[in-house]
Amino acid sequence: MNTVCKILGIQYPIIQGGMGNVSNAQLTAAISNAGALGTIGVGTMLPDEVEAMIVETASKTSKPFAVNVPLTVASNVKEIFKLIIKHHVPVVSLSAGNPAPYIRKLQEHGIKVICVAASVYHAKKAEDAGADLIVAEGYEAAGLNSPYETTTMTLIPQVADAIKIPLIAAGGIGDGRGVAAAMMLGAEGVQLGTRFIAVKEAPFHLRYKEALIQADDRDTVVVGRSVGRIRRVMKAPYAERLLSKESEGITLEEFNALTTEDQHIAGAIKGDFEQGFINSGQIAGLIKDMPSASELIQKMMKDAGQAISRKSSEVSSWQKQGTDLLKEKNL
Repeated sequence: MNTVCKILGIQYPIIQGGMGNVSNAQLTAAISNAGALGTIGVGTMLPDEVEAMIVETASKTSKPFAVNVPLTVASNVKEIFKLIIKHHVPVVSLSAGNPAPYIRKLQEHGIKVICVAASVYHAKKAEDAGADLIVAEGYEAAGLNSPYETTTMTLIPQVADAIKIPLIAAGGIGDGRGVAAAMMLGAEGVQLGTRFIAVKEAPFHLRYKEALIQADDRDTVVVGRSVGRIRRVMKAPYAERLLSKESEGITLEEFNALTTEDQHIAGAIKGDFEQGFINSGQIAGLIKDMPSASELIQKMMKDAGQAISRKSSEVSSWQKQGTDLLKEKNL
């Protein structure tokens, strides 16, 4: 059995990325019910809001789900952890901060801990602190991103070589080929964010979903680089204005005020691209339809298996050709 599936108690080694303040019970439960691991993203939500979402998610699925806590962003982290323990959430994902003070305390309550990292150094630190699994996220991913700008293709094999616990790949994965590639690079599972926006159960604005379906490979941009607050978003009027302000000169405080969760909600939930932004990873150009969560997961796993089998046959053929050539030359 796949190690990620065994540890998390799921059927398929696919995890939903935390979506911050636009997280919702409907999508989280649909992904878990489909055999993957749905995730509630805490973002900057208040503890009461987080508790309500945990309770609603639990009412919609009997399968495991996770809560993602961005440590330097979340409101009242300790209170949120108390709620996670109170409601017996089986998995916690820790990101955007130092997870070391929290890992063992969560594990004492039987909670599996996933730590999100964007470098070999941070992945090793999380492993040393006791993490059960590591998500290594490349620069192709949506939303707030690492200043290292390391791509998934280069990050995953380096982290795989550096750690002993199971590795999950994130960033730039949107179909079965991406799953297969991640496995070949050394991961044992994948985390998806952008691709789960365009599924039937996702209660995001239709304009958001349509923007992803209509996107090509040039339709995401990085904002915030000038102030060290990198965020990958979809090209849209609000994003263009942010880039214009950056070119004119902007402080970190001003940028943060223009990229709050209010603007995120305006774009993702209200579909107002003039007054808000929409996060998007570079895989947007791969999204061409809007299946159910279950249909998407089933197709990804089927396509991944076929891709791996097909390439395995090709490699076997190459090896045979090489052996035959050596025989011909008496080597």
